[in-house]
Amino acid sequence: MNDPYLPPSAPAAPPQSGLSNEERTWALVAHLSALTGLFTGFGAIVGPLIVWLIKKDTMPYAAAEAKEALNFNISWFLWTIILSAVAFVLSFVLIGFLLWPLVFLLGIAWLILCIVAGVQANDGRGYRYPLTVRFIS
Repeated sequence: MNDPYLPPSAPAAPPQSGLSNEERTWALVAHLSALTGLFTGFGAIVGPLIVWLIKKDTMPYAAAEAKEALNFNISWFLWTIILSAVAFVLSFVLIGFLLWPLVFLLGIAWLILCIVAGVQANDGRGYRYPLTVRFIS
């Protein structure tokens, strides 16, 4: 029986963007698959690449999000390598130790951005990462 003091339960709202749940889920997987890089070292690039290769012909939204995640992770990898190299070279001049916390902060920022992008993609809103070079267009 319905309790007159409780508001009626509303049916689940359909996705606002007209995207299917499956396509939004694949977009989420594209972004969050980069987190496998924490365990494998190379998964940050391979995960989004696999999603992009599998879904590029059948799901345009998921493919676009996978491509964005792939570009971001390639760019972020290069930014980390460059900053680490600069910090290493400057360590010999005794000021490079100041840059090592930035390398750590890059890792934290990467983690946060991957999660935010995954949530946005699952909501049907595309996400554009900052400081990303678009290698694959």
